[in-house]
Amino acid sequence: MTSLIEVSTHWPTQVSITDRQRALGLTDTELRRYGRGFGLSEICWDEAETETESLLAAVGKLTALRGREDKVRYLIRPRTQRFPSPYPLSALHEVRRESGLRHAKTFALTEQACASGLVAVDVAGMLLAEDPDPEALALVLVGEKAYTQVAQVLPGMGITGEGTAAVLVSAADTRDRVLGFATRTVSSGDPGLVMTEEAFANFRAFYPDTLMAVIDEALAAAGLGIGDISLVLPHNVNRIAWVRFSDRLGVEVDQIFLDNIPQTGHCFGADPFINYVSAQALGRLSPGDRYLMVSVGLGASFAAMVVEH
Repeated sequence: MTSLIEVSTHWPTQVSITDRQRALGLTDTELRRYGRGFGLSEICWDEAETETESLLAAVGKLTALRGREDKVRYLIRPRTQRFPSPYPLSALHEVRRESGLRHAKTFALTEQACASGLVAVDVAGMLLAEDPDPEALALVLVGEKAYTQVAQVLPGMGITGEGTAAVLVSAADTRDRVLGFATRTVSSGDPGLVMTEEAFANFRAFYPDTLMAVIDEALAAAGLGIGDISLVLPHNVNRIAWVRFSDRLGVEVDQIFLDNIPQTGHCFGADPFINYVSAQALGRLSPGDRYLMVSVGLGASFAAMVVEH
């Protein structure tokens, strides 16, 4: 069974969105909407820190990886942005070398946008299940640099941050066990980060029904209902969207972990994992708790994963 052995995260410098208003191209009205309406205050953003440095910082905190580097068979990089750097530069291969992961088959996953992180964990589990070594591991690296204004602002939705997560996965461990997973891709008519007005209207129209269907599918795969879920670890696009969705989901707002939205912004596919580490540090998860990780990517891709702590 796919298991999350350990998750570690790295937050770059936290910067006020007010201080970045001009760089983000926000009007005063938009700034108030993102702040008061969406619940955003600061984002993780550091112009000087490279993507390699950010990922290595997350990997360096994985205590369970030390001494087991040769057991990592797969190094997987789920991406929202297809082309982060010109060939032959590759943060992924730099991390592989610097971390001593010499036996790891190394590749990226794209086309699932911000749902890619959860999809990558599922892919890692399938690959490890076929590996003859029961001690084999996979390492999933999530989160990325937001190099351009197009990548830094999701119009009408949120502002992106640059937090990263390193997720160590096993097919034999019994720690945080994946009980159910589901994903679905639905065309909005525009697969890009910047959608046309028509595509955005389509996305908003099918978003709640599709998200609920994917969550229901993941819960069914786990043999559970929403009443069995102790905590929801969402993507951190904005607070108001999750407050509105809580009734549809059938949980109280305080069962959805929204603490990081004012502190990190939307860190691409890393959000559910960043929230997991924070929730654990705050004592929001106890042994035996079942939690739900959810992420949605523009285009649009939906993913939900049920895990037992």
